[in-house]
Formats: sequence, C-alpha cells, structure tokens
Amino acid sequence: MAIVQSIVATDCGSTTTKAILIERQPDGIYRLVARGEAPTTVEAPFDDVTVGVANAVRELEELTGKSFLDTNGRPTASETHLYLSTSSAGGGLQMTVAGVVKEMSAESAERAALGAGAIIMDTLAVNDGRKDHEKVERIRALRPDMILMSGGTDDGNIVPQVQEIAEILRSADPKPRLGIGLKLPVIFAGSKLMRDAVTETLGDTVDLRIVDNLRPSLDRENLPPAREEIHELFLEHVMQQAPGYSKLKTWTSSDIMSTPLAVGKIMETIARERRINVLGVDIGGATTDVFSVFKGIYNRTVSANLGMSYSICNVLTEAGLENIKRWLPFDLGDSYIRNQLRNKMIRPTTIPQDLKDLQIEQAAAREALRLAFEHHKSLAREMVGVQQTRDIGEIFEQSAGGKTLVDMFSLDMVIGSGGVLAHAPEFAQTCIMMMDAYAPEGHTILAKDSIFMMPQLGVLSVLLPEAATQVFERDCLIRLADCIAPVGTAKEGEPCCTFVFKEKTHDIKFGQLVLLPLEQGEKATVECRPAKNFDLGQGKGKNVTFNVQGGEVGLILDCRGRPIAIPDQDAARAAKMREWLKALKLRSE
Repeated sequence: MAIVQSIVATDCGSTTTKAILIERQPDGIYRLVARGEAPTTVEAPFDDVTVGVANAVRELEELTGKSFLDTNGRPTASETHLYLSTSSAGGGLQMTVAGVVKEMSAESAERAALGAGAIIMDTLAVNDGRKDHEKVERIRALRPDMILMSGGTDDGNIVPQVQEIAEILRSADPKPRLGIGLKLPVIFAGSKLMRDAVTETLGDTVDLRIVDNLRPSLDRENLPPAREEIHELFLEHVMQQAPGYSKLKTWTSSDIMSTPLAVGKIMETIARERRINVLGVDIGGATTDVFSVFKGIYNRTVSANLGMSYSICNVLTEAGLENIKRWLPFDLGDSYIRNQLRNKMIRPTTIPQDLKDLQIEQAAAREALRLAFEHHKSLAREMVGVQQTRDIGEIFEQSAGGKTLVDMFSLDMVIGSGGVLAHAPEFAQTCIMMMDAYAPEGHTILAKDSIFMMPQLGVLSVLLPEAATQVFERDCLIRLADCIAPVGTAKEGEPCCTFVFKEKTHDIKFGQLVLLPLEQGEKATVECRPAKNFDLGQGKGKNVTFNVQGGEVGLILDCRGRPIAIPDQDAARAAKMREWLKALKLRSE
C-alpha cells in the first residue's frame, strides 16, 4: 500500500474557506506546512463553492512554490496525495427531532443529531405540552433539512404514540429548506414493532429511511446507525443542493464531512489515543458548540443563540447584565456596557478598539461559554429509565433525572477555539476566560486550537488517525497552562492549600490566584496539601501529587473556591478582578 506523502484539506465555512497543507517529513512524522484562505463563494455572483476552494488552495501554491491544482483548477488527488474537505457553509445541517417522551426517546434523538453535526431547530414530543395543530404549524414554519423520529423500545409493546407523531408529520406535509420539489428526508429510528405503521402512515409524503432503534431497550442507547444515516442524507440531499458541492464531492478523496462532525471526530480520536477525558468548545459569532468525551462517551451540543457577534445580545438577555459585569475590573455605567454589546451585534465584524472594550467582550464570552456548558451538561448525561420498568403511562411521568456524564474532577483537558479564545491578545486571557466559565476542578490542562484546523484534522482522522494526531499535537494544539484548583469554600484570606513546587513551599489563601513559572515543555511534580475543607479529588483534606507540564503561560494555582467566590459590591468586585488579572500578569487598565 502506498504511503501518503501530502494532504490538502479545506474547510468551507459560512464566510471563509480555509486550506491547509500537511506533508510527511523525512522522519515519518506528518506536520503542517502552510495555510491559506479565501472568501467562501456559495452565494452570488459565483454560486459555486469550488471557486473559493480553488482560491484557498492557490494561496498554498503561492506560499510553498508547489503545484496542487491540475490544469482544470481542481486539487490533485492520488494514492499518495489526498484532498479532503469539510463544510458548514449555507447554514450547516439543520434538523428537527421528534420522540414519544421528551426526557427519553426525544433526548436520545437530540444526542444522535447533535453528534452528527446538526443544529437542532426544535424537539417535538407527545408530552411537550403543545397541541397537535401547534406542532403541525411549527413543522411547516421550520423547513428543516431532515427530521429524525424515534420512540418505543424493541423489547416492549406496540406504542401508538409513535403513530401519532407520524400522523402529525403527514398532516404538516413538510418541505425541505433546500431543493424545490424534493421530499423531506425523515429517519425513523424507533421501535421495530412500529415500522410498518409508520411506513403506512407517512406513505409517499416524505422520503422515509428506517434504521435501528435509538433506544432498543430502556437501559441501552444505540446512536451510530442514526448518525451514519444523517451523514449519508446530509451528503445526498443537503450538500447536493448547495451550489458547487456536487462538483466538490467528485474532487475529494473521501466524503465531505460537516464541520461540527469533523471537530467531534478529532476530539474522539485525541481522547482515545491519549486515554483522557476531553472538553472542547468552539465559540462563534452566532453559535457555541461544546464537545466532550467522558469515559469514552462522545457528546456534542450546540447553543444556537449564544455567540459573540450576531447573538451577543442573546447572551446579554440570558445571562443578565449583572453576570456579565461581575467579570469586569472596572465599574462603568450599565448603559455603556449594553451599548457596546449592541454595537457588536449591529457591526459583527468589528474588533475592540481599546482594553475596556476588549474586557467587556471577554466578560460576555465567559457567560456565553458558561451558559453553553450548562446546556451541554444537561444533555451529556446518563440515560433516563435505566434499570426501571414502566408502562407507557408511567413513562410520561419520567423526570429528567439522568446524572450528567461531565465530571470535572476527571476532566483532563479543556480545548478552546473560536475567535474570542483563539485570537485573544494574551495567552493568559484565554486561560482565565475558560477558568471563569468552566471552573475546572483538581488538575486540568488548558489548551487552544492555534488556527482552527480541527475540522480538517477531523476528516483526516477517519483515513489516517495517526497523521491527524501527530499534526494536532505538534501544530494545532497550543498548551497554555496546567491549572490546579481545590474545591471548597472559606472566608477570604483563610488557608486554602499548601503547594510544594520545585522544593519551594507556597501557602495560598482562599480567594487567591497564583501563577508559578514553568517553561514550555518543562515537566515537574506538585505536592498539594489542601486545608480540611478543600478537596483535590481524593477527599477533603487529603494530600495529592500531580505531574504537570509547562505551557505558554505556566502553572496556575486557582484557590478562588468552587463556585468561584466573587464579592457582591461593585467596588470590591472590580478590585478583586484587578487582583486576579495582575496575578496572571495581565493589564486591567
């Protein structure tokens, strides 16, 4: 089998198409060689995404002096030279999901759709409190790319509520967002006992696909078949309708993958290769995607109303002004802060012009990250109904009580991407935004995606996982700092934890944030002796020793408590924020 020598990979975003060149070095290691970009050309006057792809690849040619386009202007591909692509242009994959019980089958459908890279427009369920005619009107108004339908188990009885959902879909006679005259794809991933009834009810109204049940039993979830069908339909229906994608598909060495799905693939690959638990975030202008792998279980959520430009006023509404103000090292009038955020929404491409404006934007980012993380934890959880037997009436009483899979003590790494995190002027600013939003516990590595190449590496990981991992670790991932944070609370200034680091003892008080020097790549051990009311993962007051490694910032000791203790009064709060920024060698004014 021929050895792949080079890979050109593109990511077609809503506004920008990014291209990267990866080459195999003489030592056998794959490394990033060059990066280019060009405006995405999915809209008029070009109406052909391949124009932007060729322009981005042409920039690689100019940077390297090598040729990657053939005489017809298409990227060359062979056994030794691959061309791969991902895409989120045209609004990405937009789906509606439906299930019998909102907290069970509908929630499994949400996890399947989100894991396949979709934005969920709405979740319908028999017990969601809406009348049938309201559901019909909602489906007609949404015009999703496809619908995922679930409900019932394979080891139970016939569930007539599944047919009710099918009848609602038939009455709505839904039309897809793209492709005039085409039937809307509907995936049924419910009880095998209901397949015939659903097929008969929906008839020729939709393009029906049937896959294995998402919940074959109450205590087991089977998401891969539905996710694979979603991906196939995405390529077959959504991508084929977008201008130029049918041509692009003939260029690539493998199927085009949606950008969020590709990011999830590289997250899964890294977690598997390193055998660690990972939390990742991509915060954009309109949405915030959160990815996690805990105990080998992958989850993704998208908060479609939390972003840093188009959706920044939604962050203001959902978080509240007081929650944004608490992260500011100064006391400005409420109207000034509101106006700054509104201006960002009106002029989404602008960047902060001074430090105060930057701090307001980064304060809003903390809240967007926090709210998106809360949403993620609510979905990334153990299945409701495990080891419990109920008839259909009792199932409707089921509460959303599944325990979250997100265990902060077992979290090994947080990876941040997206403009506000990746392009922060100082590495330490990215660190403190993630620390404030996620409040990591115990020992956690803080890192970021250098130039947002995770989508391209995700699609590469399907073909060459070793190459994707090598580039991710050497050229994509920037290790910022190791953070050690005791969990507990006390009064300001009381003893929190003693750290023995490089033969020096550091007695840290409650409420303090301390940065210790640790050079990039330097390895060391830290002996931690928490006070009796503080826990570092082994129990309150129990000593722990951590192995740490230096990053761009150093070693951060976070003794601010969990939850983070912030003074109530504005003046005291601003002073405390200035103290924390100074501890990380950041300017506050």
